Amino acid sequence: MIMLFAEVLKKLRRKKGLSQSDIAKQMYVTKSTVSRWENGTRLPDATMISRLAEILDVDVNYLLYATTERDESPNIIMVDDNAVILNGGLPVIKKVLPNARVTGFTKPSEAIDFAKQNRVALAFLDIEMGAVSGLDVCRELLEINQHTNVVYLTAYSNYSLDAWETGACGFMLKPITVEAIKTRLDKLRFPFLLGGEK
Repeated sequence: MIMLFAEVLKKLRRKKGLSQSDIAKQMYVTKSTVSRWENGTRLPDATMISRLAEILDVDVNYLLYATTERDESPNIIMVDDNAVILNGGLPVIKKVLPNARVTGFTKPSEAIDFAKQNRVALAFLDIEMGAVSGLDVCRELLEINQHTNVVYLTAYSNYSLDAWETGACGFMLKPITVEAIKTRLDKLRFPFLLGGEK
């Protein structure tokens, strides 16, 4: 989606401390061209995206993914075998991401089935779910779609090292809060159109 690419480009440019004019000079285009990329009225071609990736020091696939993401109402799931935690967390996620379709699961198998039928942009996973480990659920979700962002939820910080080895992009201690979610959204590997509170 053009607007997703526009948001990603703007964020990366600012992170590097570059102006639109700086990008334009390095890309050999006009400032108005960069402006159109950032306001969502135009997309650069593949050659320009490759140049942008070099200038912004990011993997070209990161930018290419932003041009192909089309869902303005991303699917976000929360998986926790404790229904009380689930019922408390879902409204917090929805508050931060009001445009998203937020679905909760107490059974990991149902979450996996859902992911097979629906593109999941972001999954919040409890690590300890009875006989099932959230680490294994993460691996399954990433086999289904390698661009799913996974954030672990747990009351125990000692899981953090194991969590990083699974391809997840974040870790949060329970109970989840608006501020913690916002912080984590800034660090997603595969950004998507967020909407909602900034």
